[in-house]
Amino acid sequence: MSGLPRSVYLHVPFCRHRCGYCDFTLVAGRDDLIDQYLEALERELRRLTQPLEIDTLYLGGGTPSHLGGERLERLFAMLRQTLHPVEHAEITLEANPLDVNEPFVAAARRCGVTRVSLGSQSLDVATLRVLDRDHMPDDVRRASGMLAEAGMSRSLDLMTAAPGQTVTDVERDLEAIVSLEPEHVSVYCLTWEQGTAFETQRRKGLLEPVTDLAERAMFEAAIDRLGDAGFEHYEVSNFARPGHRCRHNEAYWDLRPWEAFGPGAARFDGRTRVTNHRSTTTWIKRVLGGHDPTGDRDAMSAEEAARERLVVGLRRRAGITVADFETVSGFTPRQLAAKSIDRWIADGLAVEEEGRLWLTRDGLLVSDSLWADVL
Repeated sequence: MSGLPRSVYLHVPFCRHRCGYCDFTLVAGRDDLIDQYLEALERELRRLTQPLEIDTLYLGGGTPSHLGGERLERLFAMLRQTLHPVEHAEITLEANPLDVNEPFVAAARRCGVTRVSLGSQSLDVATLRVLDRDHMPDDVRRASGMLAEAGMSRSLDLMTAAPGQTVTDVERDLEAIVSLEPEHVSVYCLTWEQGTAFETQRRKGLLEPVTDLAERAMFEAAIDRLGDAGFEHYEVSNFARPGHRCRHNEAYWDLRPWEAFGPGAARFDGRTRVTNHRSTTTWIKRVLGGHDPTGDRDAMSAEEAARERLVVGLRRRAGITVADFETVSGFTPRQLAAKSIDRWIADGLAVEEEGRLWLTRDGLLVSDSLWADVL
């Protein structure tokens, strides 16, 4: 794929503490590393041979808002030397509700942030405690209101299938989120990742996952309530009001090239994905020592790239247009997965009509179980 990347991901690995379900690349309680991180990031950005004109910039983590307003402005002053957002670029910052105060919001506005992804997870006290979160429901309401007053687009996270959570709990959460009138909502079912505190407690019998039936009912409740509230269900986990889809994620799902910086960040040129070392301290040492900070390099064949494109395409509610897919990838979906597609259609999980292939609602609800057949 030709052309310079027009999207950039920046990983900020710092958090107050690590939640029990989290397996992301982060360090907790190591604010002493922030200045070294910023120095290393400035050094890594020099890898670019020319400034990039970008349509989207996404600061993820970790918790980027943990930097605070002053360091956030220092970071953006550094970024402006090599990253040049176009007019109306989407600039997203992930934030903990506890970090959102007047000085921080003012700093974010000066930095050009247009969109904040708020790690709300729930507006129920018991669920937040089970999820090991450090904020309360009123913190979410306060933060959302401040961001709205500042004119920023808000995306709120909602987690379902937490231990002990019921469908009624999720329905109350949905009502609470809808009442805040965000522009975007991301709904995630809790996953029990290897190596997390939650997974360890599950093996010891201290935490118990909800049933598959309850998990499905929770997600269906989200689809129905958010749909009734005017949100478009445009990707398995993502719901947006008209005009407020996450453009950065859509670049990922289109498999357009993107750049990425920071520990654990993965850049992509259309065929090869190069991932930085996940350890924050190792990444800092390598970058400041003048060494290659990358860890993994995954070069896909044309067929492997087409298979990945099929998966990310079918995660989107609109599915894929077969002719367009073949033009871009060089393969038809049936060349890649004819038997699987026929089985999905027979089971009511997919539809293929008028040159288009998409998953049904039932298919979306079990989509993660389908991809092994494709990949």
